[in-house]
Amino acid sequence: MAAMAHQAELAAITTLLGHYFDGLHRADTALLSSIFDDAAQLYAPGVRRSKQQWLDLVANRPVPAALGHAFAYQILSIEQTGEQALAKVACPLLGRHFIDYLSLLKEQDQWRIVAKLYADNPFINTH
Repeated sequence: MAAMAHQAELAAITTLLGHYFDGLHRADTALLSSIFDDAAQLYAPGVRRSKQQWLDLVANRPVPAALGHAFAYQILSIEQTGEQALAKVACPLLGRHFIDYLSLLKEQDQWRIVAKLYADNPFINTH
């Protein structure tokens, strides 16, 4: 029974990550806002942003889907224990290749992203 519950949680997390990829690709800030906790913070080397600061940037950048960019996002790994999880995802976005680490918590029966760490993948040469 525990294995089935774990599989159901992984399926819910995978669905959330699909929404994340879709939101990034279409610059859908309403969708992205719905899957991030209101107090979420975003971190990159030398960068600290609130959820709202990041959503404002997404709303004002080029839209990958409108540019005809490939939908090539990938889940690299998911670790889940109880009501916490960590996802590592690949996000080729606007000519860059990001690796994101997304921290998730399940609260009030909903998985939400509570923190995002992201940086360019150092193993892919984009130049």
